[in-house]
Amino acid sequence: MIAELGHFALILALCVALVQAVVPLVGAQKGWSGWMAVASPAASAQFLLIAVAFFALMYAYVTSDFSLQVVYQNSHTDKPMLYKVTGIWGNHEGSMLLWVMILSLFGAAAAWFGGALPPRLRARVLSVQAWIGVAFLAFILFTSNPFVRLAEPPFNGRDMNPLLQDPGLAFHPPFLYLGYVGLSMAFSFAVAALIEGRVDAAWARWVRPWTLAAWIFLTIGIALGSWWAYYELGWGGFWFWDPVENASFMPWLLAAALLHSAIVVEKREALKSWTILLSIMAFGFSLIGTFIVRSGVISSVHSFANDPARGVFILLILAVFVGGALTLYAARAGAMQAKGIFSMVSRESALVVNNILLATAALVVFVGTIWPLVAEFAWGRKLSVGAPFFEKAFTPFMVLLAIILPIGAMMPWKRAKLSKLIRPLAPAAVLAVAVAGLAWTLETGRPVLALVASGLGSWLVFGAAAELWQRAGHTPARLLRLPRADWGKGFAHGGLGVVFAGIGLLMAGQIEDIRVGHVGESFDVAGYTITLDKVEQVPGPNFTSTTATIEVHQGEKLVATLHPEKRIYPVQAMPTTEADIDQGIFRDVYLVIGDPQEGGGWAIRTYIKPFTNWIWAGCLLMAFGGTLSLSDRRYRVAAGARKSAPAAAMPAE
Repeated sequence: MIAELGHFALILALCVALVQAVVPLVGAQKGWSGWMAVASPAASAQFLLIAVAFFALMYAYVTSDFSLQVVYQNSHTDKPMLYKVTGIWGNHEGSMLLWVMILSLFGAAAAWFGGALPPRLRARVLSVQAWIGVAFLAFILFTSNPFVRLAEPPFNGRDMNPLLQDPGLAFHPPFLYLGYVGLSMAFSFAVAALIEGRVDAAWARWVRPWTLAAWIFLTIGIALGSWWAYYELGWGGFWFWDPVENASFMPWLLAAALLHSAIVVEKREALKSWTILLSIMAFGFSLIGTFIVRSGVISSVHSFANDPARGVFILLILAVFVGGALTLYAARAGAMQAKGIFSMVSRESALVVNNILLATAALVVFVGTIWPLVAEFAWGRKLSVGAPFFEKAFTPFMVLLAIILPIGAMMPWKRAKLSKLIRPLAPAAVLAVAVAGLAWTLETGRPVLALVASGLGSWLVFGAAAELWQRAGHTPARLLRLPRADWGKGFAHGGLGVVFAGIGLLMAGQIEDIRVGHVGESFDVAGYTITLDKVEQVPGPNFTSTTATIEVHQGEKLVATLHPEKRIYPVQAMPTTEADIDQGIFRDVYLVIGDPQEGGGWAIRTYIKPFTNWIWAGCLLMAFGGTLSLSDRRYRVAAGARKSAPAAAMPAE
């Protein structure tokens, strides 16, 4: 009965979404305030109905209702409760329901907190958001219904992919979807502005908080996915340029470009056309990511390779929304005239370069991701595009971005003189060179590019600090009185620098050792003594584990006792590797137990990974910086709306 209630709520949500999509749009066109007023309660009702459906599905998972096909295929009575709950989004049907619930949540949030927006713009934004909801609700109901019953319910389920039964994967998808779907708000604002014929500074103030929120969630989601890949897959890497990883990285790059571009629109009434295009493409790449993950065209450990017909449906959604928006953009492009004039050396120009680098980097990732599919379709050749291509093609753009970021952030608007930037940035440059020199001294013989990355990371961190010091007028007491947005930008740029430094130092100094270890024997790796104490069989809730006990000494000091595992999940007959890591600020000792060897002993992999945790600490700093900026009252939608100037608008045609 609960499942039927959820199914009925989804059908009602589709009906409400249709009303929300059509009535306010007509009302905005005709100037009928009553019709426009339908948008807000409809957005709230749509969210509540989808939430009912979502919690109905959650109830089925928690109670192990195997009469539902999706629960039977992705759950088991012995599965821990955490993974019964999070298993909802560990499959195609449930994850799409979460996707569309988050979509409706953003629409409802725009209704709840967008009261100060002009009524026509708000009605059009909520209408466009509802059209996206209509498309995906139809997709769920007609191709991916999570409430399909089995004629003869089995006694137990088939369990979930063991690799997904991990806390990192439990929380990674919701944050990622909040980022993916959050970019739909930028898309809706862009399409609404094109329909209305209005792009100005007020519009930029309205769209920036939504884009910033989506970027924050994407940053956290990508970091969680990277962290999971690092410790769960047992490879010791933090990024593998997997197509699904790339699918989230491309919207992140475009969202970062959109944030910087919207600043120019807000401050200088320039880059209007480019900012609208970025708003469309950022969400477009989110839809491309959805297609890559769910179409079955790629093989990945965290993809939903299902019926290709579903991929065709998503491709159709992508074509309709992005194609329609670009057509509207082409029709309106001539009217989006830039008003601000600036010189080649100015903050505006630096932000333009920033945008070009981020957009080009996203294009490089897209080409590398999609090229194997193009080659197979066009020429019947199976190609693999791996890390070497991405590192060589992508890295130069990031290096250039790191070089110009502190310089551009300190440039004045409209016109700047580079000579005036030398004095405030000179200490940062000297410190960055010193850090790179220290890294070179300590890590002689390691890759030069990795050591350059640590220097660039230091340049970003010290450059962000120099900017805050300059904004405070070189007065410590004024630092705490700076606006939150200034501190947020400093933390975000500094966090990026910490990521750069972490990646560079990790690449420069990591050590790998693979050997056969015997119980009771010791071996040395990079100054550490590794002793295999014992290996035993340990039962788990829904798996059996071969668990090793390994002591790590440094000289006479016991550093850690680690317990790497090799698990077997009997329901799916699938093994997983569970590394154990002694984590520290400056290094990780990373141990993996492998299979027993014919001559006795066990395969043991040991990694010494310096500064690995700086990568995720930098991501958290970026997310914290974004959150700090979002809390600045100047970023609030209402504040921007009250300052809007109707006269300073793009003329309607």
